[in-house]
Amino acid sequence: MRTEPTLRIPLGILAMLAALTAYGLIVAAYVPPHIADWPTLAQTVAYLVLGIVWIAPLGRFLQWMETGRWRRMAPRAKD
Repeated sequence: MRTEPTLRIPLGILAMLAALTAYGLIVAAYVPPHIADWPTLAQTVAYLVLGIVWIAPLGRFLQWMETGRWRRMAPRAKD
């Protein structure tokens, strides 16, 4: 467990904001021309999926910010 502050957390937050901004700009620039002819309900589903996809790598990234490791640690055995 972390006992003192690290630079990983503020740098991680800045990196996460930059990555989400880039992702949003890419989606806004390249997706609309491909789905413009779709029915409104299908477009809504596409944007909902694209709005949720960015969450997938977030768990590992937050874990790295907290622990400095990308892999999950094995659970400790209780005494």
